[in-house]
Amino acid sequence: MPAGVRLIVLVAALLGALGVVFGAFGAHSLRQRLSPELLALWQTAVQYHLWHAVAMLAVGLLSYQLPQQLWLRAAAALLFAGIVLFSGSLYALALGAPRPLGAVTPFGGLALIAGWVCLAMAAFRA
Repeated sequence: MPAGVRLIVLVAALLGALGVVFGAFGAHSLRQRLSPELLALWQTAVQYHLWHAVAMLAVGLLSYQLPQQLWLRAAAALLFAGIVLFSGSLYALALGAPRPLGAVTPFGGLALIAGWVCLAMAAFRA
């Protein structure tokens, strides 16, 4: 497996594992500590985190079949950035970070959308 593909699959797998850890942490450790609204925020972060980790894994596997597709590399990078910015900011807000950090969340959402668009472009160009 080429190094770039291996890196995408490795990062996607680690993000998936981390998403499960965060989901379990929210369900078992935060349930009694957070308000229902903040717990819902945490759950949204976990859902987007896990779905996009799976998407990133799919991008990595497609990259193995289409190694010259720059759109796939861009998709992987944007999905990673989106998980970090979108889910990361929601996790932080749920744990009490200052509200202005919420300004980062839409940029994460845009990165996730752009990642999907890059994946679509890769399919169109294949």
